[in-house]
Amino acid sequence: MHIENFSSLHIPEARKLALANYREEQTAVPVLPDVTDEMIPALDRLVENGLGVACIEKERLVGYLCAFNPWENAFGSTATGVYSPIHAHGAVVEQREIIYMRMYQAAAEKWVNQGASYHVLSLLAHDQTALRAMVEYGFGIRLMDAVRHMERLAEPEPEGITFAEIGQSDAVRVREMRKLLTEHLSRSPCFMAFTPEEFARNLARAEARDTRLFVAYDGGRAIAYAEIAEKGENFATQVPDMANCCGAYCYPEYRGKGVFQGLLNFIMDQLIPEGYRRLGTDFESFNPTANGFWLKYFTAYTHTVTRRIDECALPMESV
Repeated sequence: MHIENFSSLHIPEARKLALANYREEQTAVPVLPDVTDEMIPALDRLVENGLGVACIEKERLVGYLCAFNPWENAFGSTATGVYSPIHAHGAVVEQREIIYMRMYQAAAEKWVNQGASYHVLSLLAHDQTALRAMVEYGFGIRLMDAVRHMERLAEPEPEGITFAEIGQSDAVRVREMRKLLTEHLSRSPCFMAFTPEEFARNLARAEARDTRLFVAYDGGRAIAYAEIAEKGENFATQVPDMANCCGAYCYPEYRGKGVFQGLLNFIMDQLIPEGYRRLGTDFESFNPTANGFWLKYFTAYTHTVTRRIDECALPMESV
């Protein structure tokens, strides 16, 4: 077993590994959509940046680990980050833990030499072997993707609560809740703080993007909302029968009363006649409110893990 630079020669076998690993996850999460090789994103850009490695045993590709180009201010920090999505890495079942360890050791050296101290990988949630390898090398879970069938929740409807879909021209109705969500994420244990200027930019982007807004009302007051997009952030979400929740909030005094469950049922009632069969979501694993709610009704299929390298290990010119 040896490690070498990932090249275009490795792409055909790497795509097969990505698809095989995804189908492993599908056995644990049957609601995931079927995908074909054509749906795996192109890997050419992962060759061009030189940040990837391949693991070879007896002239056979048994693993690969690549990453997108580095990006500045990762997660709002002062650090540069690199990100490896679920299609940018994979490994055979045999010796998978050691394969990931060997690959990360080689890839991380490249990433650090590029000045990247935030390392981010999206792993398939039920691949405990890959997760164990990354945890042993200093990673922790930060984000999750989860999915469910587009089937109503078996929860009683909340009394006196109404639901509606609103247009983006009425997005101001949920502006206060978006502000409160940002404040919630800034507190312990999330610590995802934004300056007022950053919040203003994020709000402007949110109110301009092409998504759908669903709102729960108590009388004339908006008390919860969910934002739905056609596509999520990995190839499994690109199928036409999957919608994805990309933002949600419920006032604390209305939690535990079936309000958000009722809102989800209303959303699904609207989407099922349109041909949607799956509903996905993503959330921070260290957000206790989101973690406790989504995993009650959805099944996680990715764990995005992160590691922050000490800046003293970076090349002097990148510090």
